[in-house]
This record gives sequence, C-alpha cells and structure tokens, in this order.
Amino acid sequence: MSALPVITAVGGINAAGRTSMHHGFRRMVFEALDAHRQQQTLDSLSALTGLSDRQQLLNATLIRELPEAVRITMASNGHSDAPVTLEMRNLDLPHPLPEGWQVTELNRHRSRVTVPAGAELRAPAAITRRVSAAGQLPSGFDPATLYASRNHPRALQMAIYGVSDAFGMLGIPWDQLRGRLAPDEVAVFASNAMAQLDDHGLGGMMRAPSLGQRTTSKQCPLGLGEMTADFINAYVLRSPGGTGGMLGACATFLYNLERAVHAIRNGRARLVVVGTSEAPLVPEVLEGYRAMGALAEDEALAALDGAKQADLRRACRPFSDNCGFTMAESAQFAVVMDDSLALELGADILASVPDVFVHADGAKKSISSPGIGNYLTLGRAASLVRQLLGEDALRNNSVVHAHGTGTPQNRVTESHVLNEVAKAFHISDWPVAAIKAYVGHSLGSAGGDQLASAAGTFQDGLLPGIATVDHFAADLHDSNLSFSREHREMRPSAALLNSKGFGGNNATAVMLSPDATLDLLRRRHGQSTLDSWRDRVADTREAAADYERRALAGETAPDYYFNDGVLSGDDLSITDQSIRLPGWDQALTFRDDPGFDDYR
Repeated sequence: MSALPVITAVGGINAAGRTSMHHGFRRMVFEALDAHRQQQTLDSLSALTGLSDRQQLLNATLIRELPEAVRITMASNGHSDAPVTLEMRNLDLPHPLPEGWQVTELNRHRSRVTVPAGAELRAPAAITRRVSAAGQLPSGFDPATLYASRNHPRALQMAIYGVSDAFGMLGIPWDQLRGRLAPDEVAVFASNAMAQLDDHGLGGMMRAPSLGQRTTSKQCPLGLGEMTADFINAYVLRSPGGTGGMLGACATFLYNLERAVHAIRNGRARLVVVGTSEAPLVPEVLEGYRAMGALAEDEALAALDGAKQADLRRACRPFSDNCGFTMAESAQFAVVMDDSLALELGADILASVPDVFVHADGAKKSISSPGIGNYLTLGRAASLVRQLLGEDALRNNSVVHAHGTGTPQNRVTESHVLNEVAKAFHISDWPVAAIKAYVGHSLGSAGGDQLASAAGTFQDGLLPGIATVDHFAADLHDSNLSFSREHREMRPSAALLNSKGFGGNNATAVMLSPDATLDLLRRRHGQSTLDSWRDRVADTREAAADYERRALAGETAPDYYFNDGVLSGDDLSITDQSIRLPGWDQALTFRDDPGFDDYR
C-alpha cells in the first residue's frame, strides 16, 4: 500500500514574516483575526524587525516600496580625445598592461595610471527607476546577521533561516530523527528558479570584470541553483541522504514537492525536506523582467487609478484590471514524512499531499505564451480530490490557490483554466485565493507561499481575500468561480495549489486538511493507532510551543554547523550487506529491488 506523504512542519520567511506557527499567513489576514492572534502576529514581527509600534510593524511588511539603493546602473560609453589620469588599486591593474598605459606606483597598494588619448571609457550612471514595488522581507530583518554567513548569497542565507525555522516548528530534534532513520531514508529536494544572482553569487561573478572588481572563489560555486539543497545537507542536517533540486520557473517549489511526494509514496524516502529560497530583488533581475513587459511599472499602476502617484502597496492586483506582476523574495520549506513514521514519532500533522501533477504546455509559438498544460494538471488534481474525499467534498468544500500573478494575460488564461475544470466537475462556486496580492511573486518560491497559506487556512479557518483590488475584471471567465475581496471564514477539506510557470511549466498540488488526512489514516491504521499518536503528539506540540516562546523572545538562531561532523571513508563500516555511518543508529542496508524480480 502506498504511503501517504504528510506535512509535519513548515518554516521560512517572506514579505509577510515568519512562516512557522502560521505567523506569515496571519499577517495576510490580519484584519480578520481576534485581538489575541493579532498581538501574536505583531510580537512575531517585532522579534524579526526590532520594531515595536503597531503601525510601523504593519508598514514594514507585505508589498511596499523598494529602498532607494535598489536601482539599476547603466554604463555611459564614450572615448577621450586627451590622455586621462586616475588612481587605482594595484590589485585592480590588468595584466599584462594594455598598450600605452603609463603606471606610476604611489605606494604598496595604489598606483597612478595615465590612459592614452582615444581610449574607450565607460562611466556608471543611475537611471530613473520604473519599478518601485516589491515583496520584501520585513524591514530590519537580515538573515546574514543571525549566523556566520561568510559572504553567502542572500538566497542561501534565507534557506538556512527557513529550514531551521521549519525544524523548530517540527518539535522533534534532528538528532532524534537520525537515531530513528537510516541515511537513505532521508532526502532534501530544494532549489530556486533564478539561482543566486546577487554580488555574492553568479551576479557578482558576471559583473566583476566589467566593473573593475575581482572575481572571488565563492561566487561561481555558491551561485548554482542546487546550492539550496547542498547547504541544507552540509550545514544544517549534515545528511548524506538523497538530494536534488528541480527547476521549473514559477512552478519550482511544486516540482520539488512532486519529487518528495513520489519518493515517499514509492518507499525511496521516509522524511524529505522540500523547499525553495528565492532572492531576485537584484536591480539587473528586476530590469530583465521589466524589459520583458512582465512587471507592474509605477506609471502604469498610477494610470490604473487615474492618480499622479502609484499606490505601491496595491501593486499586485490578481484578477482585476492590472498591468504586471510584482517581484518578491521568499524562502519556504516543509518537512514531509510518510504517514507511518509521523504516527510513530508523534509528529504533528498539518496536512497531507497525496500527489502533485506536472505537465508541459506542448507545442508553442512563443515560449512565454500560456498553453494547455495547466488544464491537465488541474483536472487531474480535482479528480484525485474526488477519488479520496468524494464528490461532495470536491464540489462544496475545496478551494483553489491560484497562481494569480497580477498580469492581464494571467487573469484571462488562468481564470479560463479554473472555470473550465470547475464546469467539468460540476463545481458551481469554487472559492479562489490569490495571495500574491500580499506577498508578491517570489518566482520559484511561489508554490511554497501558497502551501504555507493553505496550511494557515486549515489551522485558522480563514481564506485570504484579494484585498488589493477594488473590483474584478470584466474579461474573467468566472461563471463557476467565486472571487472575494474579503477574507472568508471556511474550513475546506482540500486545497489545490496551482502554478503556471514561464516556458510551459505547470503544476498543481493536492493538499488535504488535517481532519481529512486523519480520516484517511484512521481507515488505514485504525483508531487505536491514532489514539496512541494523539498521546505522543502532545509532547511534540509542547516542544514546538517552546520554540515559539524562544523565537518571540529573540532567543533562537538558525541551525548552522560549519566543519562539524565531517566524515571520511575511513570513518565508515562497510560490508557487502550495509554501510554504517557514525551519528546514525540505523545502517544503510543493501536490499534487493523487488522491481527486478521478473528479470531473475
């Protein structure tokens, strides 16, 4: 019987705040919370930012204006009719010297250089910023200050924080898990869509020579997209288990989740850390997406409202009249276990993910244009909900987390996908959420933002409204859909997480509520097993609550183990039946694969 992958913890950081304990979700639905949960949300943000004033905390989160320093610099090209003299560091002198250069050493560190007449010159010049809004991490929060970051690219700093946050919410120490699991029963599937493009990653490596700077030894390797998984394995878990990182544009998180789900269902892993960490708020990246016509520009936003200035906090307007998406940064992680392991350990069960469906668009004219793949993924996801929970649950107690980017093309094409599938399955009024309205489009992490929000809905019984719009567009296909500006009270049995990625990367994940999940587990394992789990999960929840108390008091730090527990081949005990590693109570055993029995 196939294992059921269950989500036992979530963690991370985005424009709404800390993911664990549903704080980021609650910032999005802040107005609908009671006074106690509002204060908890503010306390969480205060611990992150160092701020204390209520309005300052709210203003320091969600989509807002970028700092002035985030501005593209263009090179102005020209040439000199006369010699030009300047000073520069000796380290920056080219070798060999270009013909005609005259160099006079001033001291051990600097020289005076005279460049001959006719030399081509480039001078940097800041240009007017045309995109000023983004979904930024809470103002004042800097993951680099929380551990020995050693010039790590920002996305990797966020990954260290995010996965540590997830294990804090898990409430089960990693060393205890290593005592229960063999190395081949653990895996990490994590990546990002844009790799690391800031100055500490590939961006700095590509820019350095043209800017007269030195390329460092870290920029190339740390810039790779698979470094997200590599850092977690090496510096957080110190795990030699399965690893990998799938890339699928805006569907990247769900691609990694699909691999985790299938590894667990096929028995290839029992615990998987899945996630993404995306830090694309780099001027050159913003300019690249703007040049594509993808981003909401300030002038166009102002025109939507007939105003002189853009309302930057309402920059992303899914399914309304809109003009482009709003870039964001986010790191989102989930700890996923097979159902038997979660019950045995007393792990909390936030939801289950029975499957994730992925399809390409097929034949295309333009690589950026939408196609038919999303109809396949969403239709298969709806069918699975019907199979597991029944017609009534699908039709009357399921919701959709739309990709909802805030572009004119997306509002028409995705609403058509959702509406046609709703018609086919006789869903008359399908509730649709679009949380990019609050946190922006974090590219590869977008599906992780949706997963964290769905977990929050299961916990708190609130579906976020699309509050940044004042109306819904006239060209929507919505005969069988339900859009709302207001937060809605509901406790759905299932949420479908939908991603429509650039290039034809479509994915839809099925996420079942804790109650629906426990009902499935009762059928498989029996009531007595669930009763025993409930006894054990109380201790787990208390451990998670202790992490929460320490986090609110500013007493937590990311798990980061540099040069800690490093093993060599001589440390292993190897036989023809197994390999045993120090620190792991269970050996990695060599088992015959029953899938090859027919070939004997």
